[in-house]
Amino acid sequence: MSKKVTVVGAGLVGSLLSLYLAKKGYKIDIYERRPDMRKANLLAGRSINLALSDRGWKGLEAVGIAEDIMKISIPMYGRHIHHKDGTKAYQPYGKDNQAIYSVSRADINMKLMDLAEEQANVTFHFDKRCAHISRGELVASFEDNSTKEITETKSDLLFGADGAFAASRLNMQLQSDRFEYNQHYINCGYKELIIPPGKNGEFLMEKNALHIWPRGTFMMIALPNPDGNFTCTLFLPFDGEKSFDNLKTEAQVKRFFEEEFPDAIPLMPTYLEDFKNNPVSSLVTVKCFPWTFDEKIALIGDAAHALVPFYGQGMNCGFEDCVVLNDLIEKHKENWPLILKEYETLRKPDADAIADLAVANFIEMRDRTADPKFLLQKKIEAKFSSKYPDKWIPSYSMVTFSPQIRYSTALKQGNKQQAIMDKIMDKPNIESIWESVEIENEMLNQLN
Repeated sequence: MSKKVTVVGAGLVGSLLSLYLAKKGYKIDIYERRPDMRKANLLAGRSINLALSDRGWKGLEAVGIAEDIMKISIPMYGRHIHHKDGTKAYQPYGKDNQAIYSVSRADINMKLMDLAEEQANVTFHFDKRCAHISRGELVASFEDNSTKEITETKSDLLFGADGAFAASRLNMQLQSDRFEYNQHYINCGYKELIIPPGKNGEFLMEKNALHIWPRGTFMMIALPNPDGNFTCTLFLPFDGEKSFDNLKTEAQVKRFFEEEFPDAIPLMPTYLEDFKNNPVSSLVTVKCFPWTFDEKIALIGDAAHALVPFYGQGMNCGFEDCVVLNDLIEKHKENWPLILKEYETLRKPDADAIADLAVANFIEMRDRTADPKFLLQKKIEAKFSSKYPDKWIPSYSMVTFSPQIRYSTALKQGNKQQAIMDKIMDKPNIESIWESVEIENEMLNQLN
């Protein structure tokens, strides 16, 4: 049985993976390029709050830590839409109080590190950059950021969990024939802003919702934090008429916010300062293949499949990688060649599917959530789904609240349902006949 494991990257997935493997008796060494974030504020001004949903919770429950994470998260039961004219609308995410949970990336990462470190067989090594992975004898070399000293570690298994720009993946790419790699940036960046709590620490907007200011080609969102503030993220094109390129001066930023987000300005006393000080970050999708090498090396999480954040599934997908891997360890009795092959075969189509869904959901969030016809479509689907739950699950529910449905199945089924809805929404007077038996029957016929 392989006992010694090297994990490259102490982020969300690397930390959770180490917990899974430690509980099975493996000795884990985790090497992280950055300093220990519990001692240094590394994410200030450049974080997106994360949305934990059912797939992620399943990953946490399996190692008995869901309760710990629940304490630092806030349920969001729907989208709270802020229109430009000051009116608001609410769209529930699911039914029967289904929720996604807002959690700070730094908070959950630090908590996972703490929980992993409680295991006697897990050791963290910070400020260690992955310099080289020698595939033959599976020796990984790490360079200390300060002393430049090289540490070499030999192990039975190695997991690359070091994010979208993974050194572990680059090492495999350079040492593999026919390694497929694709990265795609959307023409949109993001900047973190903040809505602080009120005088007595109270939330200044609805606490249990994800707030969206949809504006066509761009949007702002806000997610709640336990201390009463909201982490806001402005998603805006890099160039063009309404873009980061055209917001260089304080006057330009002020005019932009007064035009686009007038209701948010009174809640954001430091928005000009935050806009000036916080960086603009880019958004990338990464797809690659293969994910496993030599029956003892595997890529996992963002190192294998980085997603844009618009379906809130990056962390959930990475945690689901851990669940699948754990199930395969049980299934194949720690036969690692079999485990890794099946892990790659199962997860690659699902990762590709959620990557495509995440890009498509950007258009929905920034554009369609303010469109009356889109909102009507959602009403029709919700009504039909509640009557025929075995025949129709809305795409969002398949992805977010149905961990038993694979992402690849959700994409395929969602496309089929959208084709049906396109025909339904094209009907004359759909606004007045949407609740009729005729529409219901047509949807049933289309499904058969």
